[in-house]
Amino acid sequence: MRFMDTNVCLCAAALLAGCAAVGPDHRQTPAPAPTDWTAWHGGSPALLGPERERARPELPLAGWAAFGDPVLDALQHRALAASHDLRSAALRFAQSRALHTATVVQRGPQLGASAAATRQRQSESGAATRMVEALSPINREALIDTLSDPHTLYQAGFDASWEIDLWGRVRRAIEAADADARVAEALLHQARLSLQAELARHYAELRGAQRQLRIAQADVEAATQALALMQARVARGLAADLDATRQRTLLAGARAQLPALQQQEAQAISQITLLAGDPPGALDTLLAAGDAPPARALPDLALGLPSEFAQRRPDIAAAQARLHAATARIGVAVADLYPRLVLGAAAGFESVDGGRFGDWGSRQWRIGPALSLPVFDQGRRRSTIILRELQQQEAAVAYQQTVLRAWHEIDGALTAYTAERQRHAQLAEREHGSRDALALAQSRYRNGLADFGTALDAQRTLLLAQRETAESERRMALGLVAVFKALGA
Repeated sequence: MRFMDTNVCLCAAALLAGCAAVGPDHRQTPAPAPTDWTAWHGGSPALLGPERERARPELPLAGWAAFGDPVLDALQHRALAASHDLRSAALRFAQSRALHTATVVQRGPQLGASAAATRQRQSESGAATRMVEALSPINREALIDTLSDPHTLYQAGFDASWEIDLWGRVRRAIEAADADARVAEALLHQARLSLQAELARHYAELRGAQRQLRIAQADVEAATQALALMQARVARGLAADLDATRQRTLLAGARAQLPALQQQEAQAISQITLLAGDPPGALDTLLAAGDAPPARALPDLALGLPSEFAQRRPDIAAAQARLHAATARIGVAVADLYPRLVLGAAAGFESVDGGRFGDWGSRQWRIGPALSLPVFDQGRRRSTIILRELQQQEAAVAYQQTVLRAWHEIDGALTAYTAERQRHAQLAEREHGSRDALALAQSRYRNGLADFGTALDAQRTLLLAQRETAESERRMALGLVAVFKALGA
């Protein structure tokens, strides 16, 4: 009959454990987003491109592979393997998974085993002597001597306990722990993205400085040759000394550009080497200007981007997971207002005689539920509920703010990149025209149809156009890095 009662209790407890958890349920709603970038664009419509181009299929992105640079790809792998910040983020993610596992095991039974052999002696004047006097006042001294005689107590057995999750306290705790693990995972992704974006930014700075350096070196070489030619013409009386002086000044100005550009190149190499986890100078050969692959045409993003790209942002994923965890913790706090039911059982052997320790008569056991009910705590539990609700509201506001900020960053990055692409197209056309103008001015000067000042002005115009075009290429590469980072690529 007792076993039947126990089975009934277990079945009832299992049914109660399946009840709905208290507290609000988290309902994940998609972040507000437009169909594409053109729907949420703040700025000049001219940056959206012509209307006919907007109807073309949207351009798929392939992350950092869009640069088409195997050197950059290799550096990304080295940096990901060497980054201490990334290792720390990975360890925090592993800690969150371990905490999640430790929380999950609370929903199952807990088992334990114990064994002890204790030498002990009871007090002759303890509370037990009162019962001795009541039972046998005549043999009091003999009984007390027997009870207080030192003896060894042998004990062994196991115990089990299972908290019946009546109100979903454990389920909500597991839900919160799972959300915390997703936060850590999103932060790991964000650390990886930040590292890759930082490396790509320094790499763009390096290649930009090297392009400027090549232009400056070519200008120095051309100015040196022009000065030699000018000095020969002066010696023959075909040109004035002023022309040679002006050319010598131009040469000095070109040479003055080299140290600053070399310093920019060295600084970028140093930053890349640091991110790759190598000592100074270890990557100088790999990052040499002569080994730079030809630049690939960067994608045109004026067509707009699907809103799904923004959903990949790790900060949005982390904010959504924080909101989920805060919502689940409300249920944990509410469940603390209700009773807790724990099923317990224990069985084992106990004997003061080592020879009879394994006898069936030395067995002992207990089984039954234990109920705890909070009665009065001066409002502590209800204050905890209010605190969790306020934290959930704060997480909801933070989520909305994160989404709004994300789309502002996306719009700003796409706008800057598209504007620089349009500027670069005009600068390339200007450079082409300046090169043709210089060739014509030099031809007219050699044939005596124009003075040297005309050719000098044309040379300066071409030099300025080349520098601005190279600077625009650098800014465009940096803009694409900002776009990928804003999209969480």
